[in-house]
Amino acid sequence: MKILHMISGGDVGGAKTHVHTLLAGLTKSEDVMLACFVEGPFAQEARELGIPTQVLTGSVSRTVRQLTELVRAEGFEILHCHGSRANLVGSLLKKKTGLPTVSTVHSDYRLDYMGRPLAALTYGSINKLALRRMDFWIAVSEPTADMLHERGFDPNRTFTISNGVRFDLGAPALNREDYLRSLGIEPEPGMTVFGIAARINPVKDMGTLIRAFARTVAVCPKARLIIAGDGEQRKQMEELAAELCPAGTVVFAGWVSDTHSFYSAIDVNMLTSLSEGFPYALPEGASRRCATIASRVGGIPGLVEHEVNGLLFTPRDVDTLASYMIRLAEDPALLKTYADRLYEDARARYSVEATVARQKEIYAAILRRSARAAARPRDGVLICGAYGKGNAGDDAILCAMVEALRAQDPDLPLYATSRTPARTARETGVGSVYTFHPWKLRRRMKRCALYLSGGGSLIQDATSSRSLWYYLNSLRTAKRLGCRVMMFGCGVGPVRKPANRRRAADTISRFVDRITLRDAASARELEALGVREVPVRITADMAFLVPPAPEGRVAAFCGANSRRPFSPEERLLILAPRPWSGSRAHAAAFAAAAVHAQKERGLLPVLLAMEPAKDLQICEEIAALAKAGGVICPLVEAPEDASLVVGLIRQADAVLGMRLHSLIFAAAQGTPFAGVAYDPKVTGFVDYMGQGLCCTLEEADAARLCAMVDGLSLCDGAEFRTAAQRLRGLAAENTEEAFALLQDGVN
Repeated sequence: MKILHMISGGDVGGAKTHVHTLLAGLTKSEDVMLACFVEGPFAQEARELGIPTQVLTGSVSRTVRQLTELVRAEGFEILHCHGSRANLVGSLLKKKTGLPTVSTVHSDYRLDYMGRPLAALTYGSINKLALRRMDFWIAVSEPTADMLHERGFDPNRTFTISNGVRFDLGAPALNREDYLRSLGIEPEPGMTVFGIAARINPVKDMGTLIRAFARTVAVCPKARLIIAGDGEQRKQMEELAAELCPAGTVVFAGWVSDTHSFYSAIDVNMLTSLSEGFPYALPEGASRRCATIASRVGGIPGLVEHEVNGLLFTPRDVDTLASYMIRLAEDPALLKTYADRLYEDARARYSVEATVARQKEIYAAILRRSARAAARPRDGVLICGAYGKGNAGDDAILCAMVEALRAQDPDLPLYATSRTPARTARETGVGSVYTFHPWKLRRRMKRCALYLSGGGSLIQDATSSRSLWYYLNSLRTAKRLGCRVMMFGCGVGPVRKPANRRRAADTISRFVDRITLRDAASARELEALGVREVPVRITADMAFLVPPAPEGRVAAFCGANSRRPFSPEERLLILAPRPWSGSRAHAAAFAAAAVHAQKERGLLPVLLAMEPAKDLQICEEIAALAKAGGVICPLVEAPEDASLVVGLIRQADAVLGMRLHSLIFAAAQGTPFAGVAYDPKVTGFVDYMGQGLCCTLEEADAARLCAMVDGLSLCDGAEFRTAAQRLRGLAAENTEEAFALLQDGVN
């Protein structure tokens, strides 16, 4: 591959190190050139690393002309931009060359000119526009990618990469004692040296660090602080340190070129930023076995796990930061433990070799997707369902659909409708369109090859006729705009009103190409509607494919998110109610079952709000009634990550639920379950499973639910696990049908 990298050439800090390290690795196997727009240390160091480097000075228009000639002469395949000026040049160069253009986003671009209002208004505004004109984007951390998705950047064209660090540097040029003396610090036994290497500007918030250090040195007189870096706030920070800290305890070292000696001399690597992508300083410090204290922003928690391999604090929290600095200064054993653990974690995940390999994968994907877009003006899948409403079950279905589709074709563009598009884009990594934005939906339908309507019971009028009309109209519109249309792993019914039944039958028969259903009851309802010509296959709900989170994450979730912490290793009965008519009576019945479960069966009842916005009130009523009966029920709100809910249900002994997806998750994990049917879809699912207990909402009094708890406590889980394995295989067939239909559309 031939790649042209562009950067202003005045960059320092993490961006500089990332580009130099990455290109030095890429040049070993790829044809790479670096174009800088100013001569200086950046370009010179690149040459010393063996990176082919050209410096092009002058106006933007002159630079674009020169680069256009260079691209055509050298035959580059990809234009890779770093920073605002490169983004501007790249966006103009893209028009002239037609090459795919990608920008690496190293930080929050809205904060790049923080504290410089004129620069933010000019350069910052230009960069925002230029960045939008890129074909692809590379984020240096998952939180940076989430930021881009929330701001409308297409997740189908966004990649993530980690900063790479060398771990094989050998001995530093200066040992600890000599390096400290070079800065005017006389080493002595028991000294703890804190250090930070960063630009001294408002985003890095050095003021918080200096204030916290002032409190630290008052308690630990042998503490020292080295600030390596420069910037517009240096003089201000020097004055603050002189005012608050004893003379000689804080050293401003300026820009440090020998970072190996710097990190080898300090004990604790500090970062107090208000915003970060993924700071190179953290894995770089970890590679020299520094302990770390950092603000909980950006991609930092992806490396530093609080109280496990380091310490994290909320930005600007001087009190907490000072307490952490004092703790490490007073406990050298803990400091060493954190340093060793972080070293091992960073070495496994952030080596230069891993970063270079990931970048090459990204380039290959860019070339494939660019060629695909040129060959297929109509491509991709639009998934329509009840997503983004805070319902863990529905959102889990979308995640499972996305994972299954991408496993078949990693380059397939995926989009979904959502009530909260930014959240859905962040959670699933797909492009998202607001559910009720007709023009955006039509525009997306015109570009996609396949329209999937699925993820729950969409064809029903039990909740409202308007919901049914919306989904039927979506099927009709998608087909008329040229999509292949499939009802995907869905439930059907009940459709009660005669006019709705006629409309549903007509729409499905005329505008749907293929149907997969999650249970036999839905197939019977579809036949009763009069739909007989469309190919139908009974499979299983896609929620069967949602993987459980690891046990450690589930345990941490239970401890942090329940109002009464508990361990998933206890014998648990998960209760998943939902509001419905007569909910007060049902709350009393669920509470009686909770009390009975603990007192008679030794099960800890855990209330699970699958859709917190709707379920919390009924859960709290049940908890209050159970407490009056002498039982404290932990209450858990379903998180955005549905795998945590699945992991919790997997570790439970049984589930008693009204929420259909609490039962599906239980069935998928082989956990015995009992359902309280407020809707025929619950009864239909239990019947389809051929196991599990069920009663109607009208039958769900205290005696009946207590009897169901007794039945669950006596269940043999082996039959449930066997059924779960069979249904996971059926769920995977939904995707096979979708790709067969998609291929028909392509052909």
